[in-house]
Amino acid sequence: MTRNIGLTVSEPKRTCNDELCPFHGKLSIRGRILTGITVSSKAHKMIVVSREFPRLVRKYKRYERSSSKVHAFLPSCMDVKEGDEVRIAECKPISKTVSFVTVEVIKSGV
Repeated sequence: MTRNIGLTVSEPKRTCNDELCPFHGKLSIRGRILTGITVSSKAHKMIVVSREFPRLVRKYKRYERSSSKVHAFLPSCMDVKEGDEVRIAECKPISKTVSFVTVEVIKSGV
């Protein structure tokens, strides 16, 4: 049984026993919701998501393309590979660098 996390996202097909899963555990979601492309999924239960956004350069009154990387927790009920477009949501700090959790796989990449 999956619980309502407060977002309109597709639920994962598998179930898990992970306490840090927002669908099957007790992890609550608050704050920002971001989308980006998975750059790395090598670490155990963690992915690195790269997001691109325009940033204003005041001197030239133009925008430049800027990017940042965000570390996100990956519940065991989701399958994410490098190149996938994912939606992540802010949660309580899980470790020193991880404060986001993967909520949905939007589009599978290569």
